Amino acid sequence: MANEYKKVTHVLFDMDGLLIDSESVYKTIYNKIVSEFGHSYCGDVTYQVLGRPEVVGIEIIIDYYKLPLSIEEVQSKYHQLQKELFVQVRMMPGAERLLRHLHKHNIPIALATSSSESSYELKTKNLKPIFELFHHRVLGGSDPDVKKGKPAPDIFLVAASRFSDSDPVQPSQCLVFEDAPNGVQAAVSAGMQVVMVPDENLPKELSEKATMVLHSLEEFKPELFGLPPFSED
Repeated sequence: MANEYKKVTHVLFDMDGLLIDSESVYKTIYNKIVSEFGHSYCGDVTYQVLGRPEVVGIEIIIDYYKLPLSIEEVQSKYHQLQKELFVQVRMMPGAERLLRHLHKHNIPIALATSSSESSYELKTKNLKPIFELFHHRVLGGSDPDVKKGKPAPDIFLVAASRFSDSDPVQPSQCLVFEDAPNGVQAAVSAGMQVVMVPDENLPKELSEKATMVLHSLEEFKPELFGLPPFSED
């Protein structure tokens, strides 16, 4: 029901798996790395890594599979595979429509991704016009102000603070869009409402903290959070 949700004025978006179909590529990359040692990248560890900064995710994978590799060695393989596999990344269903709708109606929007600057540039190379719609972008993997990655709230608090120098945006005024449990926890810890669009295989209990859970961004109704509704045309 509409009265479950509070009116917001600003919107923050995660990127991987939410706006762009990159999580499947990440799974392929990690699977290629661990398969060299007879493992399969699947199950619980994939949800632990989801939404984490690069180095943290790699640390989790090394520890989980007991890989005889250093973080630097895994990063080297990871970056090479990124260059090979992130050639064509597509927008997720409903993502471009929602971003253009909010921008058209002058709703301030920002990107809050755990990706580093180099990773962001690689993944958005062919999507620049869409990503230029954001008021600003916080790239957690490279941003010195983001001290701790998701599930810590830092990235969303930093993103909210950069909408204005003079008139701070309060967390309660922000709506976050996420696909990962770590990102949802980060938004909740930041004091923000969060719409989750999880992977269809994600265990249901890992989406319980979200304000709203959708199968796709195409289902989102902006008016439930006091935002301009989509027009019929």
